[in-house]
Amino acid sequence: QVQLVESGGGLVPAGGSLRLSCAASGRSLSTYSMAWFRQAPGKEREFVAYIQWSSSNTRYADSVKGRFTISRDNAKTTVFLQMNSLKPEDTAVYYCAARSDYIGGYEYTSSYGAWGQGTQVTVSS
Repeated sequence: QVQLVESGGGLVPAGGSLRLSCAASGRSLSTYSMAWFRQAPGKEREFVAYIQWSSSNTRYADSVKGRFTISRDNAKTTVFLQMNSLKPEDTAVYYCAARSDYIGGYEYTSSYGAWGQGTQVTVSS
């Protein structure tokens, strides 16, 4: 199974920006569809953004639409989440996830077989 490593989290003031990265160790992500999820303290892990393996199809949670952008590099070894106009309610641990098939909805955690360790994003008010 592919190994994923996130980076780029940190502490930012409200209105600021961060760019998260998710890299696969030792292999290309070209045949995987990728997603970002987040989990705030005391809450369930929730869907944030999705990109299909061909990069032609992206989806976003309503709460981040227009502020976050998911993308992948040309070599398809890294997936990014550009987060702009951050709000305190965006504070969470952000996880990237990968799946190699289309079984199950893209917004469900159970549809993904590989996960990173997470990176903390804290937005101060």
